[in-house]
Amino acid sequence: NSAAVDNPGLLRQLAEQVGSQCVVLSIDAAQKLTGSGWEVVTHAGTRRTGIDAIAWAARTDSMGAGEILLSSFDQDGTRSGYDTRLLRAVRESTPLPIIASGGADSASHMCEALQAGADAVLAASIFHDQITTPNAIKQELRSFGVEVRL
Repeated sequence: NSAAVDNPGLLRQLAEQVGSQCVVLSIDAAQKLTGSGWEVVTHAGTRRTGIDAIAWAARTDSMGAGEILLSSFDQDGTRSGYDTRLLRAVRESTPLPIIASGGADSASHMCEALQAGADAVLAASIFHDQITTPNAIKQELRSFGVEVRL
């Protein structure tokens, strides 16, 4: 994320070397301090860039990315669900696959993210803190009709 913001040409260089299918751009987004929408943040969320996150996502395909890892800094660690408004907005701006990150606490949160436009979901703290296991989440996702490998 930080490297791509500092040097947007990096994505194209990587895509030329390994193919865009291997280039995943991480977009760390936070609510704008003034107005509505989200902006890209860098350096583990410590620097606000002023770059509109939705406009940045819309450009990533032409910049060489093949996939987006979309992290909501506002939701990260809250275990209150993914930012589905952010997901929908990014989904409308790009055809690239989106991995949702930030806020997962349950399989139902993951289903909400998938319904909002994510192609995949990421969860970390619920596993690190041993709230549940990957297999339990997979079983629950499957019970909701989500195709997963067990």
